[in-house]
Amino acid sequence: MRPHFLRTATPALAALMCLPWDAVLASVALALMALIPLLEISLRPLAGSGIANAPVVVQHLGLVMAMLGSVAALGKGHLSSFGKGLSLEGRPRLNAASQSFGRYFAALVCGILSWASWQLVDSERPVAHALAYGIPIWWLQASMPLGFALLGWRLSRAALGVPLLMGALLAWHFDGASLPLWPAVLTLVLGLLAGAPIFAVLGALALALFWQDGLPLASIALSHYQITVNPSLPALPLFTLAGLIFARTGAARRLGTVFVALFGSGPTGTVLASAVLCSAFTAFTGGSGVTILALGGLLLPLLRGAGVPEQRGISLVTSASALGVLLAPSVPLIMYAIIARVPINTMFLAGLLPAAIMVLFLLVLGGYLRRVPAAASPAMAGSAVSAEPAAATTATPKLGTALWLAKWELLAPLVAVGALVSGVATPTESAAIAAAYAVLTQALAHRELGWRTLGQTLADATQIIGGVMLILGMALGLTNYLIDAGIPDAAIQWAQGMIPNKWVFLLALNGFLFLAGALMEIFAALVVLVPLLLPVASSYGLDPVHFGIIFLANMELGFLCPPAGMNIYFASALFNKPVRTVAAAVLPALLAIFLGTLAISLLPASATWLPSLLHTMP
Repeated sequence: MRPHFLRTATPALAALMCLPWDAVLASVALALMALIPLLEISLRPLAGSGIANAPVVVQHLGLVMAMLGSVAALGKGHLSSFGKGLSLEGRPRLNAASQSFGRYFAALVCGILSWASWQLVDSERPVAHALAYGIPIWWLQASMPLGFALLGWRLSRAALGVPLLMGALLAWHFDGASLPLWPAVLTLVLGLLAGAPIFAVLGALALALFWQDGLPLASIALSHYQITVNPSLPALPLFTLAGLIFARTGAARRLGTVFVALFGSGPTGTVLASAVLCSAFTAFTGGSGVTILALGGLLLPLLRGAGVPEQRGISLVTSASALGVLLAPSVPLIMYAIIARVPINTMFLAGLLPAAIMVLFLLVLGGYLRRVPAAASPAMAGSAVSAEPAAATTATPKLGTALWLAKWELLAPLVAVGALVSGVATPTESAAIAAAYAVLTQALAHRELGWRTLGQTLADATQIIGGVMLILGMALGLTNYLIDAGIPDAAIQWAQGMIPNKWVFLLALNGFLFLAGALMEIFAALVVLVPLLLPVASSYGLDPVHFGIIFLANMELGFLCPPAGMNIYFASALFNKPVRTVAAAVLPALLAIFLGTLAISLLPASATWLPSLLHTMP
């Protein structure tokens, strides 16, 4: 008979073996990223020292996880793009040719990036700095050229990898040479229209600009490496893992019961419960789309059962899911803190009051608290979410029972954020604690997390973060070029010459960020725009913490605006409604959130008062 350890470990191995090899290796890297900080915390008081160079080891495991996770994300079709290429009715061949061009363009870019990354790794090989226990650091850095090569191969497999090889040869022959900009820009625009992934478009633009000035292409690979091994960055996949675990178990249902018991099961109470739950859940899961998928099927029947019209219910779930960006431990909140060099715990505190203001504006000005007679509450035809569960939700559950059943989920924010805000743990350690807490409570306390689900959740987390890191790395390369070109200084001079005072600047800033949120993916916007706009905002006397809250609040609007408004697409798929119908439904919410953003902009204390009170302001 096998020992108990082997009997329990076998399902875990079987779950991982069902995944592609790249997803397995990325999942193992993420698991080690969680285990090493926990071992470090445990060994420090017992042995006086922990694992050698543990923080740097975790950072480089993050690099491996991100590169292989992005390869797995491509295999699942999860790499973000601005569309799927041309979609001309009755022209299937042209549509197929467009999509092929988009893939081959991205493969060409991957070939160039693979060569540039290898140049970076090759410069490290002779020095052979040790990571820990004699392991050379370049071994893990080699995941960059390998990852880009794998991406390029999978994108151009139908063409036998020719675009990938062409990209590598192009980089080998012309690296360091000065090339004209316009052919690259023309090809880039065509790739964008053909539906190429966002990272390829940003990477191509950065490569074109560096090539125009004859700069080494390894500079872009260096930017990708620097942001991926940032000391605070391992917190992102670990917090995402914790949120996904809660999303895959019954946590959403238990939390929903608590909020309904707290606010009541009538129309007003159910609306309040839905808005608060969606906002809080987005903060933990790291993506508002995940919240819609996890909670939409639960909340829409609740809202309909309480007498809320279906269109308004869809609008509420879609828009409220965007509001968690300002709440800890949301990934964009952490990313802003890293880019702007503001303490993460300060941003966690700064987002609390603005998030409450945004929810208040959404509910009041968005019209969700307005009562509608039952006769005026028809269900929209064709919904993919059944109305049958609504009958079981008419009675308000007992608050005490609901609190007890959801006690582990309610303690999760305190566990996740408490150690960081108190200064007891680093961002990576607090995120590892949050991930371990999610696993233990859902697997042992509730017995809802099996090995197979855990393995799939690990893989999904690596794919989400892998795709994000590709965008961040390419965007940082572009940003570094713009900074070296003096664009921020020129922007300050232009703004001060055109905009007379702080208040006009705030209005102009919100208008610009609203458009940027609608057109840009949130992480690309963070990396490209924050370094350019923060110096301008500081020249008008804006605090970096207040600016960050304004920036992220406007990005929340972007979740609801095509073409980058992913919430609309997720809601359209889940509720089986046309994109146009969902977009029209969220228009009142869009106006309400924009007005809330203006209110936050004009009230700096909404963002700075709480951090100042607790002495965490930089």
